[in-house]
Parts: sequence; structure tokens; C-alpha cells
Amino acid sequence: MPNPSTPGDDVAPGTPGTGENLCPRCGGTGRIDGSECPECEGTGKVIEGIGGG
Repeated sequence: MPNPSTPGDDVAPGTPGTGENLCPRCGGTGRIDGSECPECEGTGKVIEGIGGG
């Protein structure tokens, strides 16, 4: 079962042409100023499109 998307995801998990990346807001720590990062909901990861053109 795919993971539900988080607010910082550009696209839904499992979408072709996507991959996991470090959250740009918290730098992959999942925390900002001692609190859960709202961008990745504390996971430290976001789903983004890869490639491009």
C-alpha cells in the first residue's frame, strides 16, 4: 500500500518519474526549531519529480 502524500510532496508517492528527496525546508532532519517540520510532517523526505526537460 503506498504511503499517503505529505504537504511538501510535489506529486503522489508511486507516480512514475518521481523519487524521494530530502525536505528542502528542514534539510532532511524532520525538525525545525525543535518542532516537527510542517513541510514533510517530520519525515525529512518529500516526493518530487525527477528528470525534466
